[in-house]
Amino acid sequence: MQPLPLARLLDRVEQIALAAGEAIMQVYAGEFEVTQKPDASPVTAADMAANEVILHRLAQLQPALPVLSEESVEAFSGPDAAGRYWLVDPLDGTKEFIKRNGEFSVNIALIEQGRPVLGVVHAPALGVTWLGAQGVGAFKRDATGVRQPIRVARRAPGTPWRVLGSRSHLGPKTLAWMEALGDYTLTRRGCSIKLCLVAEGAADLYPRLGPTSLWDTAAGHAIVDAAGGCIKTPAGEVISYAHPERTLNPWFVVYGGSEPVLEPLPDGGERR
Repeated sequence: MQPLPLARLLDRVEQIALAAGEAIMQVYAGEFEVTQKPDASPVTAADMAANEVILHRLAQLQPALPVLSEESVEAFSGPDAAGRYWLVDPLDGTKEFIKRNGEFSVNIALIEQGRPVLGVVHAPALGVTWLGAQGVGAFKRDATGVRQPIRVARRAPGTPWRVLGSRSHLGPKTLAWMEALGDYTLTRRGCSIKLCLVAEGAADLYPRLGPTSLWDTAAGHAIVDAAGGCIKTPAGEVISYAHPERTLNPWFVVYGGSEPVLEPLPDGGERR
């Protein structure tokens, strides 16, 4: 069976993300228990409820594709024969969810031959969804359901770089990278929202010189690409999702419409 055109598939995935967001908010509205995974990262009933919704709904799409989800990694059998698979973080920003600051999201991406060609990032507590697909464009959907096209911004010469940093992870190497920019302003945000803010032109750069996983970035990566931006390692290489058995990303920087000229880092940001 032929896959749906990306524009139609984007609509379907958007609805799946919205449904997962509803499941998350049902948990968010009450008391919930926080447990730890073997890697010491937190998990809640909201993570699992969203995962169940997403897996069930993705399985109904034709053709059905393998799914690599943070909450069910062991069920992933690898990409299909055409190199396609879904890459999912049912609840990105669990730490922010626990803090109840609203900065968490549902991330769903379609990977083809190692590239994210479609992505949806839905922030249910904020009532905002970002979405994009190759050849379709990038969009921001507000709480009323209205979509507006988005595009990265080009920095005006002589103005400070507008930099985004993690709310929960901002290490010394990232701070040193930002200092090398010269004049900059820093705004801290949680989860994949940072990639989406670059995509919509609200920020110029998001450096992440620390550990992340494939499911943390894939959906936002697709949106950034569709909005005219890019994500590269400090050495200038594009992040690939072609080897999902290696779930850690290299260090990366999300660029909007402008790229600073900086000296190469002594550490190239290999997966670790």
